[in-house]
Amino acid sequence: MAWELDADKPIYAQLTERLQTRIILGQYRPGEKLPSVRELAAAAAVNPNTMQKALAELERKGIISTQSTNGKTVTQDLALIQDMKRKLARGHADAFFAGMGELGYTRAEALELLQEIEGAGRE
Repeated sequence: MAWELDADKPIYAQLTERLQTRIILGQYRPGEKLPSVRELAAAAAVNPNTMQKALAELERKGIISTQSTNGKTVTQDLALIQDMKRKLARGHADAFFAGMGELGYTRAEALELLQEIEGAGRE
């Protein structure tokens, strides 16, 4: 099944984010060998060159590395993975607050609403 991709954002950037998320969630564990570029491209239903561009970006960030005879592997640097998780979470939070701002909420009001929703979920 192909990955759900949005036409409004560069495909390679979405692939990069999806792969980062899979690493954060432990679907690709630290030190684990990734599937080949062709396998990942087939799974995502994208051109292998586009997938290679996404993997090159992850390698540039130090999230994966290429072993000459062993393919691409996930970093074993747990601090880097935690930092990546925090940055992605911050991006989601920023998008949430931006959306709430478009609805006329201040950050404080948005946080208050979240607390109300959280409290209602516990009842």
